[in-house]
Amino acid sequence: MESYGQMITDMRSVFLSGKTKSEKWRSTQLRAIVNLIEENAQKICDALQADLHKHKGEVIITEMELCKNDAINAINHLSEWMKPEKVAKSMMFMMDNACIQKEPLGVSLIIGAWNYPIQLILLPMIGAIAAGNCCILKPSEMSPKTAEFLHEYIPKYLDNDCIKVVLGGVPETTALLKERFDIILYTGNSMVAKIVMEAASKFLTPVILELGGKSPVYIDRNIDLNVVARRVSWGKFINAGQTCVAPDYVMCPKEIQGELVSCLKNAIDDFFTKDTKSSDSYGRIVNSRHFGRLQKLLEGTKPVIGGESDETERFIAPTVITDVQLSDKIMQEEIFGPILPIVTVKDHNEAIEIINSREKPLALYVFTTNKTVREDIRQKTSSGAFLANDTVVHGGLCSLPFGGVGNSGMGAYHGKHTFNAFSHSKAVLEKSLGMESAMSLRYPPYTEAKLGWLGWIMKEKIKRKGIMSFFPFVVMGAMFGLLFKTVGVTAAETDRNN
Repeated sequence: MESYGQMITDMRSVFLSGKTKSEKWRSTQLRAIVNLIEENAQKICDALQADLHKHKGEVIITEMELCKNDAINAINHLSEWMKPEKVAKSMMFMMDNACIQKEPLGVSLIIGAWNYPIQLILLPMIGAIAAGNCCILKPSEMSPKTAEFLHEYIPKYLDNDCIKVVLGGVPETTALLKERFDIILYTGNSMVAKIVMEAASKFLTPVILELGGKSPVYIDRNIDLNVVARRVSWGKFINAGQTCVAPDYVMCPKEIQGELVSCLKNAIDDFFTKDTKSSDSYGRIVNSRHFGRLQKLLEGTKPVIGGESDETERFIAPTVITDVQLSDKIMQEEIFGPILPIVTVKDHNEAIEIINSREKPLALYVFTTNKTVREDIRQKTSSGAFLANDTVVHGGLCSLPFGGVGNSGMGAYHGKHTFNAFSHSKAVLEKSLGMESAMSLRYPPYTEAKLGWLGWIMKEKIKRKGIMSFFPFVVMGAMFGLLFKTVGVTAAETDRNN
């Protein structure tokens, strides 16, 4: 196995040359990403079909279009994002120029995951490039065909001095983590995230962790369960349930459980036919290890929908389990597969208690027409995202940050949020050499008069509303006139004494 030290050293030299900082370089690379996707769409579909049995439609929706749109959004707004951001100024700095300058961090490491192997490499890379960084990309070895595609085609489209793909498994990732990066983004599970954080801590490298957890769904009374079932089923069973923001379990009042199950069955049959195994729209479990893990979660359960499996094809049918207890094995870990447990609760208040008794989820889904119920759950819980009356689709709105909280991750990306995540916000203050008379109030020796003026100038005021909001400016003008007069008199007296 090769050492990556020289690769990173060379890349850092390129970064320090300033090559990646120009808007032209960034825009050129972003346009190349769009071309990469458009010109190789069938190859991408073939790779994902081989790795995960993904249908072309699913690839378009959840991989290619998502990445294309993100790149185009970055192209369209790059000039705006790169401009210094003006900031509000207090009275003490009203004559100065103050702004926040976004500057690239340097050499980034992006470690992708196998479940959305195009999206989870390209989306963070788009923002990293837009921010002016160099990138080392480590796709997951568990989706080998897609990893091979990225390794072959990214160098054909993007600047190979600044963007490189590293193939391999745990040994290669471990070797990469021994090196110094300026930022690391990792997508995966919390166990490996701790290893990434420990490695990063040796260099005080910032990390963005996109993890997961048990994302709950609460379904309220008096709602159209046909629509609910279709939206929950789509979010749960795309990619055979192997989605970090997939609904992990459902909570609902007991009296609607039976009708909900019936609606879920209808939705599943509509999506994948009654013979799900023969449907080309339904995915497969990524490997035999994950297949075995899911089979163990099903042991001792009595599915009311699905439950069928085929180890040779790594097929597990869309499965629904009812009357699940919080102590059951399936409620102790993220499922990350096509199994949907239903837990009955009295009302939304009990659902809130259950949510708050567990680790903070990556997403929280609520189906209700009752605004009070919706706002109660939103305000009284914590999650990476909150979505009312749908599942998963918030990840497609690039103006929203995508990320977890607590055990479900740290940091966020997508759209401008990725640009910000891969940038340093540098404080910039430009002061004039003039007005030294006023500035001299801060210099020793300190007098009561000076301290009085300083206290007044530095003190933040609670903003007034209405017409009174203009009153401080009137007072400020008068006070500055008096200040200059006082300082001028003091200076004149000093000159006479000298």
